[in-house]
Amino acid sequence: MSIEAQLFELEEYAHRERIQIVKVFTEAKSAKKPGREEFAKMIKYIEESKEPIGILGWHPDRLARNSVDGGKIIYLVDINKIASLRFPQFWFEPTPQGKFMLQVAFGQSKYFSDNLVENVKRGIRQKIRRGEWLTLAPMGYVNNFKTHNIEPDPVKSRVIKRAFIAYATGKYTLIELADFLADHGVVQKKGTPFAKCSVVKMLTNRAYLGFVKHRGEWHDGTFKPILSPTLFEAVQKILSARRKPRKSKVRHPFPFTQFMNCGECSCAITAQYATNRYGVTYTYYRCTKKNGNCAQPYIQQNLLAEKIQKLLQSVSLPREEIENMEKQIVEWENVSISSRGSVAQNLKTKLSITKEKLDKLISLYLDGDIEREIYLEQKDLLLRQKAKVSENLEDFGQQGKNRLEPLRSFVLSLREAMELEKTSNHLEWKKFFQSIGSNPSLKDKTVSIHWGELWDFVASAKGGSGLPRASFHSENSLPISNFTNVSLCARERT
Repeated sequence: MSIEAQLFELEEYAHRERIQIVKVFTEAKSAKKPGREEFAKMIKYIEESKEPIGILGWHPDRLARNSVDGGKIIYLVDINKIASLRFPQFWFEPTPQGKFMLQVAFGQSKYFSDNLVENVKRGIRQKIRRGEWLTLAPMGYVNNFKTHNIEPDPVKSRVIKRAFIAYATGKYTLIELADFLADHGVVQKKGTPFAKCSVVKMLTNRAYLGFVKHRGEWHDGTFKPILSPTLFEAVQKILSARRKPRKSKVRHPFPFTQFMNCGECSCAITAQYATNRYGVTYTYYRCTKKNGNCAQPYIQQNLLAEKIQKLLQSVSLPREEIENMEKQIVEWENVSISSRGSVAQNLKTKLSITKEKLDKLISLYLDGDIEREIYLEQKDLLLRQKAKVSENLEDFGQQGKNRLEPLRSFVLSLREAMELEKTSNHLEWKKFFQSIGSNPSLKDKTVSIHWGELWDFVASAKGGSGLPRASFHSENSLPISNFTNVSLCARERT
């Protein structure tokens, strides 16, 4: 009744003050934010008027509670488009003092609106602390306006519980459960059974466990739950088992696309089907030739797979060598733990001594045995020393913890290469090469790839002629069968 009451009061005020009303604009939207349609029509009507016009309103906060609309009103007063502003409870004249008071009124309105928002948020936070429900009661509950909380509906709560028990048996579909609810009087507002999405929403609603949801987060409530956690989780398992994953939109099973580029023109490699005169279908890979002419020939998928498998074999080591590397890593870890333990203990002892010195210094100052200037100087020195030792201790712990992790990850990748060599899973081959190398290319029906530093060493050590040399380790040759040297080399490069 607010708008109707305001219009009635304004008509009586206009009659008393002998004000002629030429047009009425009724705005139902809040003045907190700009963008009100009726307000915009009123402003346009004033701007297009040939003569100055006045505005009669209930209060300045009915015109604006934001700086944009408030500034627009004051500007129209400045250019004499608005000759007068009349309010039953507010006095205004188009003078500098009057415009100042109008700005104050608009500012107070905006402050009231902003403060109201904060008060509402504060009330919501307090209701959450007390475990009270914040909005309209969910289905199966009713609002109790005396306790400002919700409580189970005597009938619908029992129906919902029976629906959960029925669905937990796995014998009901969502449509059948909606019909079950409708048969027991639980329907939509228009009297029809619930849709499947509404049934799923009901079955996943944690409010039935006594929880309150606010901004996507659940909190403990103080109202009585309808369901037990065991029954609720049983229903969630049924829903999860029946959930159908979306089908992928892969049109053609070409495993090596989006993997290599052409070694001649750097264009992408694509794939296509080709059928010979006998009706046999083959898969070919070729350059897309988007940069112009390219002389690279087509290659069959079977031949390309053989090339990639040979590339995989070039970095695949025997199982015995990998197991020896893993044993060596374990030995290094044991040695590292013992050595790091003594270093860490020294750092902890140094930190403890520094703290003890700091405590003694404070005691001397409180007893009046040293001057303040000396106390401050020594305290600053000890505090910096303490911070430095603490930093060293933290950095040492992280370094010792992660030092061998890159090497262990490398050996695990070696084991993965050994296992993939025995399979024909082309997609897994592609993922593996993308993780250990970069810029794979296809040229003259040959696949090449830029290896990482460690993988380049393994590939050259296994496939090169003669024994590779490690310039960063020693002048002696480094055979791949010597797992200690290989592991040490990998460790140093890491």
